[in-house]
Amino acid sequence: MPIKVLFACGGTAGHINPALAVAGVLKKRHPDAKILFAGNPKGMEARLVPAAGYPFAPIEVLGFQRRLSLHNLKNNATAAAYLLTASQKAAKIIREFSPDVCMGTGGYVSGPVVRQAAKMGIPTLTHEQNAFPGVTTKLLTRYVDKVLLAVPEAIDYIPPKAHDRCITTGNPVRQEILLADRQSARQKMGVGDRTCLLSFGGSLGAQQINESIAKVVAWHAGKGKVHHIHATGQYGTELFPQLLRERNIRPDGDPHLDIRTYIDDMPDCLAAADLVICRSGAISLSELQAAGKASILIPSPNVAENHQYHNAMVMVSKNAALLIEERDLTGTSLIQAIEELIADPQELRNIGKNAASLAIIDSAERICSQIEELLS
Repeated sequence: MPIKVLFACGGTAGHINPALAVAGVLKKRHPDAKILFAGNPKGMEARLVPAAGYPFAPIEVLGFQRRLSLHNLKNNATAAAYLLTASQKAAKIIREFSPDVCMGTGGYVSGPVVRQAAKMGIPTLTHEQNAFPGVTTKLLTRYVDKVLLAVPEAIDYIPPKAHDRCITTGNPVRQEILLADRQSARQKMGVGDRTCLLSFGGSLGAQQINESIAKVVAWHAGKGKVHHIHATGQYGTELFPQLLRERNIRPDGDPHLDIRTYIDDMPDCLAAADLVICRSGAISLSELQAAGKASILIPSPNVAENHQYHNAMVMVSKNAALLIEERDLTGTSLIQAIEELIADPQELRNIGKNAASLAIIDSAERICSQIEELLS
């Protein structure tokens, strides 16, 4: 009999991609395995999961917003309506698929699906990507057989009754990140012997990061010592070129200014980089660790329970990254941090080595082993 595994995930790529990575390893270990993903039909998962070749079961779930506003009140009314029927819909999906194991990797949709599976006697586990567990993870600790954590520090925020079910597995990282070669990546991009900076603020872009990076570009442009790759994000597509024009900088005329909206070749960009400036989302940090890169982290203050700050502090506490909070971020503070690191290549290498020491490069395999334990 082929094994059947139900994954529940959604909302952001940080919840979806780990589940896809684990599903990929499961299929390698058990080629005849039946895998189904449950997610929100209006979420990213509705696009990413079928694109990866897996069947998708839609279930509408919304998260509740805490800030008071007319928009949020309407959102919460819809979320309450969905919640009333979520258990029934989850039960229908579970009955029809009849999984041997159900795993949640975060997002609001994983809550009712994993909880319902546990109530129906199906072995369950949940995976938390962040150093500060989300509300869904904390709620599910009452029901699941295993609580998988990306970093051991996360257990401090897990209810004590669940501590004996907590296992540190890390976050799954793309194989391309692990296999990318520094020299070939730098040659492909024409970096030469220059210091390579890589900066980005997420797929949408962050205005304050874009404004500070524009000042960084003005600091090094034309001096020939830095090759800079910067992703502006969707909202920075028009803003960032304008910021550069105001400083009489034209990236089209400089082969060592690589300005783009998104980074589609992250493995090569990471491999080529000497220093990375970015947010501190869980998967980004796992990729920095896997690539062994020094970084300046600027946590987003606009995320649930300030979890990006907690993610960053795990690395900062081990001298595996530098931290600049957004409230302290200016072009001057960022340039100063970059200057100090570039001036001390040995410290730059040490920070990268410390980051690499935190990496768990077989995370997907570890998670699969936990699923297999429940199957047996």
